[in-house]
Amino acid sequence: MMTGKYQTIDNQRLQGESVPAVPDPDPAVVTVKFADSNLQTFPPSQAQGKITGGSRPPRDADDTFSKPVSGSEEPQQSGWFRTFAVASYKPYFDVDTSDVLERIRYSLIPFKGTFNEKTASNPDLYGPFWICTTLIFVAASIGTFVTYIAHKLKNKEWDYDINLVTWSAGLFYGYVTVVPLCLYVILKYFSAPAGLVQLFCLYGYSLFVFIPALCMSVVPLDIFRWVIAGVAGLMSATFVALNLKAHIVSAGERWFLIVAGIFLLQLALSVVLKMYIFTVSV
Repeated sequence: MMTGKYQTIDNQRLQGESVPAVPDPDPAVVTVKFADSNLQTFPPSQAQGKITGGSRPPRDADDTFSKPVSGSEEPQQSGWFRTFAVASYKPYFDVDTSDVLERIRYSLIPFKGTFNEKTASNPDLYGPFWICTTLIFVAASIGTFVTYIAHKLKNKEWDYDINLVTWSAGLFYGYVTVVPLCLYVILKYFSAPAGLVQLFCLYGYSLFVFIPALCMSVVPLDIFRWVIAGVAGLMSATFVALNLKAHIVSAGERWFLIVAGIFLLQLALSVVLKMYIFTVSV
């Protein structure tokens, strides 16, 4: 029920009398005071990477897998648990297409021996992983194609051999993992400076030359396949040996034996590829 002047106005409306305009009361002015902001200004992060902004891997560090990655948003683990943390591997995939192509180009010029110096501040695992993966599929597909053509030319029945894929995967992934690990232990024994990630990077890129070699193996001439396998093996072995020579010289008088062993082991890989992939028997 309304009272006061609003009731009088309603009575005037019912009696048909004119109702004077009632001015609205002035709205109250409310003053809002905000407390002074107490924001803290942080300095810009020292971003060095191209993707993650994390710090680069240390130059020729022996404990590259156990160092914390600065600038990471993920919680850091301690001790050997860092090996199983994804953040520990981010800096080693911090490369772009131009970096990978440049390193592939250096791997095809084996006599310079400057690959380690070019990649010392940022060794990567991205290129080696995809080079090995590409080699597996190229070896399986080229080997399958060559054996199929050879069987058809002689009018013989052909069956697909799935073991070619598993054999190639074990060979390339195993070689690029086991050999650098063994070499790392040997260099540590002789107190020669070497980084584990750098060895993975070097051996991974050293296998790139076998991709075009496998593609050229479709030519059905055994002598031509031997030449291709030999040239690819010499290029790969020279690339690895010359890039490791500067590090192994500090191992003492036995540095020549270590370099020769590295060279011969890389040549042996090309012989194995010739015997099991480049060779077609019908």
